[in-house]
Amino acid sequence: MTVICSCCNKRCCIANNNVGSCGVRYNKDGKLYLSIYGYPCAVHIDPVEKKPLYHFLPNTAILSIGTIGCNFKCQFCQNWDISQAVKPYKATFREKSKTEACDIEDLSCQLQQMGKYYSPETLVNMAIRKGCKSIAFTYNEPTIWGEYAHDISKLAHEKGLKCVYVTNGYMTEEHLQYIQPYVDALNIDLKAWNGKFYRQLCGGNVDFVKHSIEYAVQLGFWVEVTTLIIPDENDSDEELTKIAQFLYDIKPTIPWHISAFHPDYEMTNKSRTPELTLKRAYAIGRKVGLKNIYVGNVHSNGDEDTYCSECGEKLIQRDWYDVHVLNKPVFDGVCYKCGAKQDGIWEESPVCKKHSRIQDVRESRSAVPTWLSRCGPSPTARTRRLCRSDRAAE
Repeated sequence: MTVICSCCNKRCCIANNNVGSCGVRYNKDGKLYLSIYGYPCAVHIDPVEKKPLYHFLPNTAILSIGTIGCNFKCQFCQNWDISQAVKPYKATFREKSKTEACDIEDLSCQLQQMGKYYSPETLVNMAIRKGCKSIAFTYNEPTIWGEYAHDISKLAHEKGLKCVYVTNGYMTEEHLQYIQPYVDALNIDLKAWNGKFYRQLCGGNVDFVKHSIEYAVQLGFWVEVTTLIIPDENDSDEELTKIAQFLYDIKPTIPWHISAFHPDYEMTNKSRTPELTLKRAYAIGRKVGLKNIYVGNVHSNGDEDTYCSECGEKLIQRDWYDVHVLNKPVFDGVCYKCGAKQDGIWEESPVCKKHSRIQDVRESRSAVPTWLSRCGPSPTARTRRLCRSDRAAE
């Protein structure tokens, strides 16, 4: 029986005993399984600015989690060693299946061995123990392991932590609705404006990504957007202007991260992005009217700083990951000079925390539990984790 996977906009029709495009979601007897549930291959503590997120709890630590696999095949991928790690295993399995009977669960076990088992509880407790304010699903595409990310983020919210997707934006509307109650912010790659770039270099359709950005903002996620600028591919004035105008039309304060490319994976014939190109992109964004533009992957004097969207006063100064909040112990989202509130997700000031705790106690006596008002359908295809401990229990 064929199963249709609805986690991303490839909507793979997966035949029995086979895998989808990402290589980690498979059909076994008409049910959809996620082979890497609980098996991240990367767990690190990062500065939140590394994601990059500049309007989300600045100058705090974030627990970053990544697995293997991807629904894209970007020729310029800078994490290709994990995002494309599934390819040889998937190819070997399919070739072997032509001449002999093979069990898809054998492939699943192989993929699990590339990581180490971490339950959602273990990861959330680790984040709390290490002093992290949030958890990021990153390094590879989290959409393809959304059930694992969902369970982690649900538990994290119960413990007072926030959660983040760092994503290519190829998820379906159903997937965004599914994670919306527990994921607070997204950094979405808008890799280019033109469809040819996405078709030839990524294996996707840019229109789905544009829609994800618009829809995520409508759902109330905090959204920041990153564009990796590749010489002679997406660096023309026309291309950059269209991206900037698109973001401005959604929200002028949406942060746009313009990052420098370096040769990697299957695109080693390109040179690094010139600093002048990044400055030109920055100027284009400013001309269009974007309030928050950030240059990344290079040392750029002043182009990493956050300024008040109203009066232009510098509020946060950055030198790579050396971050200084100006004239405040933590940045609470309010300009110290003009009092304008800045868009983003910020920490409460020590004074506000004291008052909010008092207010929480008062409201808790009569408030309806917040989970009653949360909604979001599960993915169309049910997915369950499959690991050795599960099989032993069965």
